[in-house]
Amino acid sequence: MQAAADQGVEAIRILGVKLINPGDFFELLLRFLFNLIVTVVIIRFLYYPHSRRKDYFFIYMIFSVVVFLVCYSLASVSLQLGFALGLFAIFGILRYRTDTIPIKEMTYLFLMVGISVINSLTDKSVSYAELLFTNLVIIAVTWYLEKIWMQKKEDFMDIRYEKIELILPERRADLIQDIKKRTGLNVYRVSIDRINFMRDTAKIRIFYRQDSNVGPISKEAPKQTPPVDS
Repeated sequence: MQAAADQGVEAIRILGVKLINPGDFFELLLRFLFNLIVTVVIIRFLYYPHSRRKDYFFIYMIFSVVVFLVCYSLASVSLQLGFALGLFAIFGILRYRTDTIPIKEMTYLFLMVGISVINSLTDKSVSYAELLFTNLVIIAVTWYLEKIWMQKKEDFMDIRYEKIELILPERRADLIQDIKKRTGLNVYRVSIDRINFMRDTAKIRIFYRQDSNVGPISKEAPKQTPPVDS
């Protein structure tokens, strides 16, 4: 009776298109929910607690949903690999045609695209166990990098330093201590890039660790307003 009912539902067509295919619809629903759960875990529980960027949270969720549905809808067309690579190419172009996106946020964007493509385009030759393992590996690697490896944020900055007597190798500890005191940064290493003996200055690249609760320090010089001729 149930089989006959399913056949009756499948027989209903609107303008030559089936009203519903129960088997395919159930697979779409299952894959969509699975992809949505993976996306929420990565974005809500790994990315968002550190960035607090609701705008990127919105972008990632929309991208994930749209890419998944587009890829799944076109899965019957033999464009799977080429289509996936084309998506990455399009987003690469968008990267250079829009406002600058931080490299970390761009990486998460590619991560969302990649996960959605994997979860939508894998055919029946890939078991659900393999698909689950693939997503768990991505989540585990992202968790390790975000929660453990990136906890001690490291950055660098180029400065002009006038106490040229401290650039001697044997006074490196004094140099680092002086820069720490004057900048308030947790400097742990320095590199002497250039020395100007005419002006008794040196260009030094300092490497420092940031507190995980403190945002990155801008390395750009403040913009100056050009003088106005009277």
